[in-house]
Amino acid sequence: MKYSVTVRPEAEDDLKEAFSWYEDKRVGLGHDFLLQVNAGLNFIMRNPEIHPIEYKKARKHIIKRFPYKIIYFIEEEKIIVLAVLHGKRRPDLLKKRIDNI
Repeated sequence: MKYSVTVRPEAEDDLKEAFSWYEDKRVGLGHDFLLQVNAGLNFIMRNPEIHPIEYKKARKHIIKRFPYKIIYFIEEEKIIVLAVLHGKRRPDLLKKRIDNI
């Protein structure tokens, strides 16, 4: 089955923030981060149900090389990305996003 990916606006904001932070640390590192996120999204598209449900319908994929996770859920033939968050971010922020879907 072919899945499409939808990135919610909050997740886009997460990506912009992380990209800027990494670019400030070293030019090009932000692009490396986005490449790893893209690789994670491609993996999720090929194997959307490989990760267990963690909270309500949300699943998480850990990004390689960076301490970030992609939080997503599956709805019919869509993968909806709720967040791309640092692993140490407050869990209540994530629960709030999940509860609002």
